[in-house]
Formats: sequence, structure tokens, C-alpha cells
Amino acid sequence: MRALFRSRAKGDYLSDALTLLSGWTRDGEQIRRTLVIDDSQHAALTERVKVVADALHLRPEISRSADRTQICVGHRGDEPLSEGEVLLAARIEDAYRTVTGS
Repeated sequence: MRALFRSRAKGDYLSDALTLLSGWTRDGEQIRRTLVIDDSQHAALTERVKVVADALHLRPEISRSADRTQICVGHRGDEPLSEGEVLLAARIEDAYRTVTGS
């Protein structure tokens, strides 16, 4: 995976990553995902995301509203999306599938 990031322009790997991460959308230098899950699934997902995010030294934004959990990975400014943030989004997808059993 590292060769992919080093051999391509930033826009290329971001586009490739978003293609592989279904449900994620790009918003500037951030990627977002909204999940419809219940409160217990939200708690389990949040705990799993925290473990991975801590290991990667990243801080995704996770918010809850009604039956929806919104996750935002990246920066609000002009700082480009990093390979670690793309990796975090992929790990969030894995955690989501584990928590929901899908």
C-alpha cells in the first residue's frame, strides 16, 4: 500500500481510496461517512475507532444525532489528507462491519 501513496499524486490516491471506501464522501480535505446505527452499536463503534485512532495519532470527529452517527476524518484547513487518515477510514469500515454484523 505504501508504494501506491509514494508513486502517485495526492489526488490519485484520494480518488482510489474513496472508490474503495463506499459510503464515504469527500468534503475538501476531509472525508465523511454517516451511519444509521443504534446507541449500543454507536458506543461499540466509537470505542473501536478510539483504539485505532490513538494508535495512528489521529482524531476523527464523531457525532451522534437521533439514529445517525457521523464520522469525519481529515482537516478543516488546507492540510492534505494523509495516508494515515485514509487508513483510519478503512479501519472504521472494518469496525462498522464487525459491530453491525454485515
